[in-house]
Amino acid sequence: METIKIYQPKPYDLVDHNIMIAGDATAFEGSLSIYISDGHFEFSKVVQVGGMGLKQFQAVIEIPKNIEFKLDRLLITATDDTALDPGDPNIPIVQVPVLFGPRIMPEYNCYWEYEVKRGDTLSSIANDLYEDSSRWKLIHRANIEQISDPNLIYIGQILKIPRDL
Repeated sequence: METIKIYQPKPYDLVDHNIMIAGDATAFEGSLSIYISDGHFEFSKVVQVGGMGLKQFQAVIEIPKNIEFKLDRLLITATDDTALDPGDPNIPIVQVPVLFGPRIMPEYNCYWEYEVKRGDTLSSIANDLYEDSSRWKLIHRANIEQISDPNLIYIGQILKIPRDL
């Protein structure tokens, strides 16, 4: 039986220093440990999720500005490590990969979705939205899970466009 489900963020969402996390969980002492790591730095926080029954939860994890992740990709790990011994292989755990927007665009605030149209290229989209075709690399980095070759995007593809509103 799954005891932790994360609905937000979705895999490869762009996140900021304030990461909203929501899902369902059953936790032994009513709390989950949330770990956020790029493999170099790790930040953790305990969030309240309720008691012995399945409970919905939401939390905002505030990453301090002085933590400088080295990679765009972060791994959010949610675990109920309060109930069992740390070495127990049955500890409930869920992991969600996300992209850290401030690594992609230092002044990152949010993203917009853009549907690729006939004739679009990453450069033309960057030129239209940023008025700078050389910023196509931002769009590529923000969509790395679906764009393996920046010269190949497809009509109907939904891209995340980092913004600095």
